[in-house]
Amino acid sequence: MPRPRSLAPTFLLWLGLIALLAAAPPVVAEGGATPTAAGTPVAMPEGRYAEVNGIRLYYEEHGTGEPLLLLHGGLGSVDYLRNQIPVLAQEFRVIAIDSRGHGRSTFDEQPITYALMASDVLALMDQLKIERASLLGWSDGGIIGLELAITHPERLDRVVAYGANYDPSGLRSDVGESDRFNAYIAQAAADYQRLSPAPERWDAFLENIGEMWATEPTYSEDQLRRITTPILVLDGEEEEAIDIAHTRLMASLIPSSELILMPGTGHFAMLDQPAEFNQIVLAYLTSEPAR
Repeated sequence: MPRPRSLAPTFLLWLGLIALLAAAPPVVAEGGATPTAAGTPVAMPEGRYAEVNGIRLYYEEHGTGEPLLLLHGGLGSVDYLRNQIPVLAQEFRVIAIDSRGHGRSTFDEQPITYALMASDVLALMDQLKIERASLLGWSDGGIIGLELAITHPERLDRVVAYGANYDPSGLRSDVGESDRFNAYIAQAAADYQRLSPAPERWDAFLENIGEMWATEPTYSEDQLRRITTPILVLDGEEEEAIDIAHTRLMASLIPSSELILMPGTGHFAMLDQPAEFNQIVLAYLTSEPAR
């Protein structure tokens, strides 16, 4: 197996991004609503909390049918998937989750890791008596999907992983120069102040996530080759954060995967091209299984 690229440049990259995040102004959106890509406020529905692994995990349920887990990206919340929920809820019982420390969920003194966030998802599934589910994950949410496909494939039907990487070498070295990505992290800082039950813990949360990004995930090529869960590796051709060559390699290593790269968009297709994004996801999740 080829030796992985040194993580030192990646760590320095994320230190720079953390500095940007720490300096982001804590602007609170008017009316307690989250702006969509077009800037239109979206009202917040009532959600629920589950006590899992020592924290309070926020989640929402929408629709009926087979269960579908919705997992957002790092520093985000379920609000970034508002364009998807109504469409997917027409076909599925959608369970949208704020990962630990994100959005409305709490976090404790344990270091946040992909494995720990995946265990939160499993604990919630157990509480809701969901034996198996499909999963749509964006960015960090997609990585959680990979984690579950590697460690608990018996709990998954299908996974759509958008904008995910399998080790830190998959990050673009110039992501900190992206105006689009920098706008996202500034918005995430503002969202944290508005949504978090402990907005004063922003610095601790940021340090936690920064350490995770700099050192995780670390899935080996052999682990990817052993995945049996059907996975759609989905991304935008104009990715601001993930090296598309890494995305292509990941898809080639997972025997059960399909690869789709959306033109004219990058890391935020669910916001920028929601109709196209939703169509691709629904077509995959509702298609007949390969024989």
